[in-house]
Amino acid sequence: MFGSLFGGGRPEARAQVAVVRDVTIGRMVRLDALAWRRLAGGTFTLDRDTLEITAQGIIKLDDGGGYVHRFYTDDELMLQAVSQQPDGSDADDFTLFRPWSSTYATGGWDDAAFRDRLSQPVWEEAGLPPFRRFWYDGDERVQPPVQLWEALYYERDGEPVKHIRQQCMLYVRDLAPEGQELLLALSARPEGGDTTHDIMIGLPLSPAEFTA
Repeated sequence: MFGSLFGGGRPEARAQVAVVRDVTIGRMVRLDALAWRRLAGGTFTLDRDTLEITAQGIIKLDDGGGYVHRFYTDDELMLQAVSQQPDGSDADDFTLFRPWSSTYATGGWDDAAFRDRLSQPVWEEAGLPPFRRFWYDGDERVQPPVQLWEALYYERDGEPVKHIRQQCMLYVRDLAPEGQELLLALSARPEGGDTTHDIMIGLPLSPAEFTA
């Protein structure tokens, strides 16, 4: 107390990012490999069962829809959690994604052809089976992609290193026994950077299938 009053102490740096089920920048996440190995005919594969988290993103959804927390490795594996609270304390929706492809957009941010693909009820990608749209499930009409802004951090107590504008759509297909595989298609443009079209393959995780 007295040290702080008279300049003898320094205030402790406050973390800018959430810790979700003990997952944050600098932590190791251990996965249960049965989460993907038990699924027949799945595309998602991973050659290890640990993730070293080196970056973290946060997205605030519009209209009180909650928050999306993203945890990244150096090779762009992504563990995602969705919560209603900004600190992630009530997160109950977890997904693990790995990159499938990434290309620079020839048509810029508002690439009409890619945006049209993001609006369709089925996603077809070379080398992959068809995926049906997860969002707007049961609606076969053309629907606009979801618009997001992600703040990306490299340090827990630092400022965001970049903000990334995104247009995206989530797709799904069923796998035996009683499992699902996900496809996240997105157009992403960092502030001051180039637009990329990214495809990620993922699978839902239960809280029992990972620890940090």
